[in-house]
Amino acid sequence: MRKVLLLGATGSIGGQTLDILNSDRTSFCLTSFSVGNRVSRIPEILSSFPNVKHICVKNRSDYETLIKQYPDIAFHYGDEGLKEIIEQADCDMVVNALVGFAGLVPSIVSLKKDKILCLANKESLVVAGSLVKEALAKGKGKLIPIDSEHVAISKLLSKVNIDDVEEILITASGGSFRHLNRDELVNVTKEDALNHPTWGMGAKITIDSATMFNKGFEVVEAKWLFDIPLSKIRILMHDESNVHSAIRLKDGTYIADISKPDMHGPIAYALFEKNVEFSLSKANSLEEFGPFHFHTFDPNRYPAVKITTSAFEKGGTALAIVNASNEEAVYGFLDGKIRFLDIERVVQRCLDDLPLIDNPDLTETIEADKKARGYAHKVMEEYK
Repeated sequence: MRKVLLLGATGSIGGQTLDILNSDRTSFCLTSFSVGNRVSRIPEILSSFPNVKHICVKNRSDYETLIKQYPDIAFHYGDEGLKEIIEQADCDMVVNALVGFAGLVPSIVSLKKDKILCLANKESLVVAGSLVKEALAKGKGKLIPIDSEHVAISKLLSKVNIDDVEEILITASGGSFRHLNRDELVNVTKEDALNHPTWGMGAKITIDSATMFNKGFEVVEAKWLFDIPLSKIRILMHDESNVHSAIRLKDGTYIADISKPDMHGPIAYALFEKNVEFSLSKANSLEEFGPFHFHTFDPNRYPAVKITTSAFEKGGTALAIVNASNEEAVYGFLDGKIRFLDIERVVQRCLDDLPLIDNPDLTETIEADKKARGYAHKVMEEYK
């Protein structure tokens, strides 16, 4: 039985993870979790998982209230609390479903503590892929992706010889505004942006899907997870989100992972450490996979992808700057401070203007993140 620590229990991935843990009490035991600001969810989760002994919240005020309400549970708070809960909780598996840069340190700490890390936090690999891989190489921990695209790639690569692979195809829905051109994006609203055509996700990732920063991040993730050069990874627009990723072999045939757009499957793949039954589809062309719609990716329509991949090529703290400024710009858009197209402008300005540090350690990465956030807010003031 795996003893599980779930970071981000109240988000979309966290909630679906709880579904799976609840349905299989013989394979998993939830021993600890974090909820951020959503402390009102704690009683509900505890009622379903009475073996929990550690909980992390975001604010000290909530912590001080909860330690009185639940004297038999060890509470932690803030960023330091996320580290403490990994170090102190009785767990051998950490599901990192945190959103944003806050998930980086918990990922590294988990691997240093030799945990099985089921990773839904894109930023861990995007911002500090080399540091995550270094922690993985030095210890006995294991990293398994949760993103549907990377789960699909993992399945596909397990069935072929890597030397036979011509390219990896990461599919993209195009987000809420995929039928609009750049001129039509000028005055789009938050409400429109949050209406994703195929997936039900949290606000941050839904906006990232609309800009396609998420897809640029996924390309970088694939590089780190599977040691694939960016030149062999291609984005493929796919309306229905049923084909999660595909590979094209050197003989011209395709293999794809096809299922409905639901995260329970990818999460289960990670929780069961890839030991699940799955089937793949093979075809001579993409059109043979079914009544699906595929389109060529237009980098001019979605410049966020180029911003991200160019930052990867720059190296150093470039992706820390991109991620931090994107996070701040997305929340700026959600708060009505800037327009949708300003998200890309803010990120590009930060990448252009801020100095880079080569081969940063964790402390330098955290500092670069902090500086980029401050500068992003300064830039957003100009776009009001």
